[in-house]
Amino acid sequence: MTRYKVALEYDGTGLIGWQENRQGPSVQSIMKDAIEGFCGARPDVVAAGRTDAGVHAVAMTAHFDLDGGADANTVMRAVNFYLTARPVSILSCDVVSDDFHARFDCVARHYKYVVLNRPAAPVLNAGRVWWVPRKLNLDAMRDAADKLLGNHDFTSFRAAQCQAKSPVKTLDVCRITQHGEEIIFEFSARSFLHHMVRNIVGTLVEIGIGKPYDIDSIFAARNRSAAGPTAPAAGLYFMGADYSTAASQNSCAHARMDK
Repeated sequence: MTRYKVALEYDGTGLIGWQENRQGPSVQSIMKDAIEGFCGARPDVVAAGRTDAGVHAVAMTAHFDLDGGADANTVMRAVNFYLTARPVSILSCDVVSDDFHARFDCVARHYKYVVLNRPAAPVLNAGRVWWVPRKLNLDAMRDAADKLLGNHDFTSFRAAQCQAKSPVKTLDVCRITQHGEEIIFEFSARSFLHHMVRNIVGTLVEIGIGKPYDIDSIFAARNRSAAGPTAPAAGLYFMGADYSTAASQNSCAHARMDK
């Protein structure tokens, strides 16, 4: 049995998310179908993060096991052949040790959220950004974002269906930059709660349009209703995952964010 680590790019539009179930096409089911087309096997494909419906990935790390010992390049080329015309592609493939785990060995996860801030609705980027026509106050959003950094109880930014054992997380990066008409939100942490990034972005955008949200009060409330709305899935991108050297010698599949 050989374990392969892959970096996946995918467009989440029209997909139910990462996790395979009977409700519709998922990234996991598309990968399993392609691997089955290549070698007849249908292994479990484990990802660094389980993205929701409509969420995209620039470089999602995943792993799967196959019999036969085919080299990594052969596996990548063959599986990509069966992914043709599907919204998923393997960007890289490596043979890793049997104890490498895409989810449990991950030491950092990186997300980007894209807001299109202009009066006109998107056409070319429809389904890939959140269109906010009202002018946003970047300074107000950045001041609020700074208060989110560090170790906090993020209950107010947690989805009701979140299954994490603890709402306490450490947010290492919460950065807001503007590139023309696009406002980019960047986040990094070891792990995130369900909908945590989208709930943070929704709150920051509310602050940007002048709503009187106070981050300290939101934290203290420990109640989802204290924070802003959940931002749409379309603007969210899983950018990459980091791994310690001990987990894998060359295991960083982190697509560097634009500065």
